[in-house]
Amino acid sequence: MSSVQPDISKIFVNYLRNSRQLSCPICQVDVKPPTFDGFKQHVQNSAEKHPTEEKAILEAFQKMKLSSSKPQPQPASAIDNDPQNRRSRKRSGGAAALDRPDDQQTPDHSHLNVNENSDNEGPNKKVCSPRNSPPPTTSTPNRRGRGRQQADNKEFDRGTKGSSTRQLWNPSSAGLPRPSQLKAQPLGHRSRPLPRAKITQHEAEEPDPEPGPAVETEADNSYTEDPSVSQLIRQPETRPISQEQLVAEVKGIYAGLVMVESKCIEVDNAQSANKDSPQQLNNEQWQALIALHRTLLHEHHDFFLASQHPSASPALRRLASKYAMPARMWRHGIHSFLELLRHRLPLSLEHMLTFIYIAYSMMALLYETVPAFEDTWIECLGDLGRYRMAIEDDDIRDRETWTAVSRYWYSKASDKLPTTGRLYHHLAILARPNALQQTYYYTKSLCVPIPFLSARESVMTLFDPVLSSCPPRLELIDLAFVRILAIFFSGKEKNQLGNAAKQFLSLLDGHIARITKSWLEAGYYMGISITCSLLGFGNDSNVLKHAIVPKQSDDMDTAGESITPEAIPTDTFHQSLSLAVQTLEIVIQRWGDMNILPFLHTQMVFIHHLSKFPAAMKFIQHKYPWKLIATMLNYLKQSCKFEPRMDSTVFPGAENQDHYRPLPEDYAMRGLIYTEEYFPLKWFSGEAVEEDEKYFEQASMVDARKERILWIGRQIASLGQWLLWDSESAKFTVADEYDIDFTAKTPEAGAREIVSLGAGSQGADASQPSN
Repeated sequence: MSSVQPDISKIFVNYLRNSRQLSCPICQVDVKPPTFDGFKQHVQNSAEKHPTEEKAILEAFQKMKLSSSKPQPQPASAIDNDPQNRRSRKRSGGAAALDRPDDQQTPDHSHLNVNENSDNEGPNKKVCSPRNSPPPTTSTPNRRGRGRQQADNKEFDRGTKGSSTRQLWNPSSAGLPRPSQLKAQPLGHRSRPLPRAKITQHEAEEPDPEPGPAVETEADNSYTEDPSVSQLIRQPETRPISQEQLVAEVKGIYAGLVMVESKCIEVDNAQSANKDSPQQLNNEQWQALIALHRTLLHEHHDFFLASQHPSASPALRRLASKYAMPARMWRHGIHSFLELLRHRLPLSLEHMLTFIYIAYSMMALLYETVPAFEDTWIECLGDLGRYRMAIEDDDIRDRETWTAVSRYWYSKASDKLPTTGRLYHHLAILARPNALQQTYYYTKSLCVPIPFLSARESVMTLFDPVLSSCPPRLELIDLAFVRILAIFFSGKEKNQLGNAAKQFLSLLDGHIARITKSWLEAGYYMGISITCSLLGFGNDSNVLKHAIVPKQSDDMDTAGESITPEAIPTDTFHQSLSLAVQTLEIVIQRWGDMNILPFLHTQMVFIHHLSKFPAAMKFIQHKYPWKLIATMLNYLKQSCKFEPRMDSTVFPGAENQDHYRPLPEDYAMRGLIYTEEYFPLKWFSGEAVEEDEKYFEQASMVDARKERILWIGRQIASLGQWLLWDSESAKFTVADEYDIDFTAKTPEAGAREIVSLGAGSQGADASQPSN
């Protein structure tokens, strides 16, 4: 037996093609094969009887019909006078009429509502009767007796011994005509077998499978075969566009765009100037303004599609950036009108919702079709989601939904632009009511290479309520921590610093033990916020930021010397340093708890970066508990069940970063000014992680954190100044200068130390507290 299997589909297609019987409309001869080429060959073989022009041949081919071997219908009188026929029609009902070919149905059947199970005899009998048949003479058909009905049941026997001419198709019978073709059907029905339950009148009357003499049926002139049925549709033709046409199209679009843009600016400015007017706009006026701005959005969309066309030249593609089209679209087409609507709330609520949906749909379309400005579209989608969230006061679920939508777009944008502080500011607004997460986002937005300075004002919406006499309902330790940072940032309510510091230091250890794994996330939020506090919340006069940020060319003289005065640490800096050190000491003393590793990771990354700048280390090196840090590192190494990669200078996992997943705190630290040189170049592009899975904690991450912390400790020890590495004992030690036994402070003593460091603060310090 051959191992090559036959191609069933090709055999079946050839079978269907060869089974068709087409007769020439001129000489009534069957055409083989039943195709247009076969018909042309037939015409050439007998050219004297057929037309020779191509058009005439095509018209003749379209008039070809399937040859039929259906039995000749009986005369009308014979059918009507036979009670057996009347009973058959009664049993078949409307279903039999609908299953017959078109030439056996009445011309006016299209408007009838035929019910298969209906016993009504008027319309059903009319439909079921043959062509030109007179209506039955009686409306009440003869009823059979029960015995006669049982005797006639054999006509509908479906057993295997029956005489049905139907059979399943198989490849071996591809060259043979199917038994069902003995009763020819119109072309439209050739490939659809009739349902078994729907039995035509002739099947009910003639169950005998033995075929009778072949009788040719009358021609069906109501059906013609379209030759395109069996032909493939060609691909639509496309006309290439020249550069001249494309340039002319862009110029025309831009001219119309400028006109609509000028009108939008004029109308928005006029309405903004009259926002305090008691006269309000009616619905028709609002709808006209929406239509105007929608037109501007469509003009921008057309401009982007034309200027970014695949056939566009590089100069044409640069036009959108040259004329700042994305920014103009957002400013004049969306933002100014949204602000106008926002100032007219609540009367303009419905119109604002309408326009937000219009603008969101347009931005989503541009995000899909114009990827050249993808970063802009993503941020605009986040802004629109934030507008929609802000105006939702009735349904808390809708508000949460749009908060999640906006957070998704801002997070996606921050992944593409991790050094842009504006995006973290927006995420801070969406983080409500999580005060700890808000503090993290606000402080991070000020401590990135491109800080968002407006966040210094926005963060007070979080800090002012915390410093008030009626603070929000937060967990005590979170309230105390945010209050301490609020005092450091603003210089206000310094009389609350002692109680807040005492409360925070006394609750921290028990809080970590109580919430267990929940402090994995809270730990790196708190650790990053503390490091941002040490950096003066991004203030340029802060001593640490001044030491680690590269000097600009404007700050250097001709000899390469810095001309900016050296920064001096302020009392607020000393207070922030005391808080950071005491917090680290409390956390390290829980070194057997793996939930503290994210916090330790953020602190070790910060120290590692400062260790590269002696000008920065001189301010903190005598404050940090180096011996306690060495003890913690030795414990982590001892607890590892594997050999950590800590001797190499290569970042752990960098050699196989395509399959290495970043830690949750890696995403949180990404973009900060002290992590720019920490992560490998493509660390966050190796594995595509869904947005909601980036901060998902996996069991394998414990070992990854241990290895990372040990690697950082080994890099600091390689400098030989603070931490040291003893290769013989394979343990961390400290330099003699820092070999000081650790003595834990009580929360009261720690709070007094923090307060005393700010006792010499001047009024000027309060005005610039973030040094």
